[in-house]
Amino acid sequence: MKLGVDRALVGGAWVAGDVEVSEGQVVEVGVGQGAGSGLAAAPGFVDLQVNGFGGFDFATASPDEILTASASIASTGTTAFLPTLHNSTVEHFVEALQRVHEARQRQVRESIRGARIGGAHLEGPFLSRRWAGAHDPTLLIEPDLVVLHRFLGAGPLAMVTLAPELEGAAELIGRLVGLGIVVSLGHTDADAATCHRAADLGATMLTHCWNAHRRFGPRDPGPAGVALDRLAVGLICDRVHVADETIRLGFAAAGDRVCLVTDGVAPIGTDARRWERGGVEVTIDEGAARFGDGTLAGGATTMDQAVRNAVAVGVVEAAALHAASSAPGRVLGVEHRLVAGAAADLVVLDDHLRVARTLVAGRVVHES
Repeated sequence: MKLGVDRALVGGAWVAGDVEVSEGQVVEVGVGQGAGSGLAAAPGFVDLQVNGFGGFDFATASPDEILTASASIASTGTTAFLPTLHNSTVEHFVEALQRVHEARQRQVRESIRGARIGGAHLEGPFLSRRWAGAHDPTLLIEPDLVVLHRFLGAGPLAMVTLAPELEGAAELIGRLVGLGIVVSLGHTDADAATCHRAADLGATMLTHCWNAHRRFGPRDPGPAGVALDRLAVGLICDRVHVADETIRLGFAAAGDRVCLVTDGVAPIGTDARRWERGGVEVTIDEGAARFGDGTLAGGATTMDQAVRNAVAVGVVEAAALHAASSAPGRVLGVEHRLVAGAAADLVVLDDHLRVARTLVAGRVVHES
């Protein structure tokens, strides 16, 4: 099957011609002169941090609801995502992990169409109360190996966000890295030296850079300074969490280590503008999800819109697409590129970077 595109993003550069896929893989790139459609193909988007979609919060969603959300989220060009679990008790984290595990197994076993459900991203409970952000500080705890083992036994963990300055964090980082689980720093009051030590232990990312962590200073650049220097940089590119200048700065400093994330909340993909999170009302207004006191409660932008936002503020198109696809894939240890022999997890875009089609393992899971 040919995709009917005129160009494809290969290794950060555009290659003219169509793309052929067969049996779940890319067969050939640069086929002929292209289809004359104005369409372009790129690696599918990978969202490392999304709390919910289509009206379903992954912290409380049933397996059926997670599967429904995975089908809906494919409309944004997303071919894989980490259901992100937040702001909960240990018991509720365990239960949510079990539901993610069931949904993930069913998706594979029953060949259910939708974006691939990755392992869960645990945002908490090992976070700093000082930088709790939208998390309930009363639910945050010190790093605890016994608690971690409960999580590991409940369901698939792909990423854990934690505060490295907390007592016991170093041991937890070592255990997670040894198991192949991504450690991301976040919701932290750690100084730069502490973040460097965490990176030396194997931490590889900063969760939503510039938000909910110790501020950048001239003599202590904190988590952001360390991330821009050596880590993958999670960036909520909604033009609300970070200013346009800050988006450009992130790309200028971290280059191909920037990873666009949505930090998306449950109502994305619906017309809902009010809902409850943890018993507290949240309102979406002018692209921002906020609690009544104005605290940001998560993102309200999709991955495709995040790419368009990055381009709108001056980021090169190929760099913005890389930040939404291959860069987060690399964080997960996946060579997520559009080349012959690779899995055909692809997004087809029009000349305004709107999603025309999404393919997972060569199957069309969304078509506009």
